[in-house]
Amino acid sequence: MSTCECCGNAARGYLCTRHGDELVKNLLDLPGLYDEVGECLVPRRSTFGDIIPTRGSAGPRSPVNEDVIDTVNWGRACEVMRLWRGDVRRVRWPHRGAPPSGGLVEDCRWLARQRDWIVAAYPAAGDLAREVLELRRAAESVVGALEPRPQRLGNCVAVTGEGVVCGAVISRLPGETRLACPWCGYVYETAQDWALLVHFSPREAA
Repeated sequence: MSTCECCGNAARGYLCTRHGDELVKNLLDLPGLYDEVGECLVPRRSTFGDIIPTRGSAGPRSPVNEDVIDTVNWGRACEVMRLWRGDVRRVRWPHRGAPPSGGLVEDCRWLARQRDWIVAAYPAAGDLAREVLELRRAAESVVGALEPRPQRLGNCVAVTGEGVVCGAVISRLPGETRLACPWCGYVYETAQDWALLVHFSPREAA
């Protein structure tokens, strides 16, 4: 038994389960975040070629924050993740050479698929997890956090007035403990409600 390089808790490898899962989530979220960064850094009513004069200035001013562009942009994220993909590939398959061409989406997805090996056998797993988290935080400093995604739980098990099971899809946001079926209005809020929902819903939907 070893300890997680990110939190020091017990782990079966270089990362604990929580930080291994967090690494995958951050990797899969990065491309969407940096798409948003590109939209936020350039005002919607201007382009890189526009000039915005400012009172009292000696010359034209760029419509974007150039300091932010230098440190938080798609190109930098691509460069960092390409280097990490190359290093993971080098350590795991030293005979294969450089990774094939690809962009940020491909590199992040590829790294996410290597999660189990990275956690168990990659000595730089902690550094990778920290740098991916830093990229995420840098992007969120510009665009804000991503909206939480609804989680599908199953199908409504309430019996309607006609004596049939409702069957509508039931979803909730992370942390939500009470919700009403959008079709029949049945309220799910007790432990028994949630247990019945999971028990009677098809396994592939739960």
